[in-house]
Amino acid sequence: MLIDPHNDGHIHTELCHHAVGKMEEYVICAIEKELSEVCFLEHMEEGVLASRTTWLTESDFDWYFEEGQRLQKKYGKEISIGLGVEVGFNPEHADTLLHRLSRRTWSRIGVSYHFHRMAGAREHLNLIGKSDEAVYLLSLEDAAAVERDYYLNLILATQTLPGNVLCHIDAALRHYPHRALLEPPWQLIETLLENVKKRGMAIEINTSGIALRDEVFPNRKILKMALEKRIPLQAGSDAHRPEDVGNCFELLQDICSMQP
Repeated sequence: MLIDPHNDGHIHTELCHHAVGKMEEYVICAIEKELSEVCFLEHMEEGVLASRTTWLTESDFDWYFEEGQRLQKKYGKEISIGLGVEVGFNPEHADTLLHRLSRRTWSRIGVSYHFHRMAGAREHLNLIGKSDEAVYLLSLEDAAAVERDYYLNLILATQTLPGNVLCHIDAALRHYPHRALLEPPWQLIETLLENVKKRGMAIEINTSGIALRDEVFPNRKILKMALEKRIPLQAGSDAHRPEDVGNCFELLQDICSMQP
């Protein structure tokens, strides 16, 4: 099998302000679902202007590691617990992100790009969330330009950050009402996957997409491109509730069974 269905590599908690449940609740649910490994992947952002904070401060990360190490000792005989980070790339603050990442020993560094700066806008545009009204107001032309910038920044992120896995590749603008009318920039996606392979990274098969669009992130075409390049795959539920740990992992074997 190309992917481990007993290892959930992408879990959030109440620490990020847009999920619910304590770290221990997620661990208990993972044990009940007979997972062998989980990795918390809490959000790190830098230089983002937004009305709602959806990431951890350094003091939050201090507590995160303290609590995570307690859980590792308590449940270590039942499940392996990783303490990772999902770092949202901001090209204007790349040096600060690199410094913050270097201060800790992470089980996994997930690379993503959530917040986009548009000319003339007071706040960054949240490309992933569903509560940013500005996303719904984008014209098709603007949305296509934003999507191109999204992939360009992910390409730069994979060249800049010490990442292990690229998260939910095609999740940007997932709540944009005219999403189906946008033709993905396939050449940029090709370049991105080449970077991922060159850096020895994995791509995430994020099962949260199943509830949103009846398909994982990334879509079938991107997954096939990754398989053809023999890029490793990492399962992630992107759980924001304890009961969502390992969600839909029973489908992973069929999803990832395409032959390159």
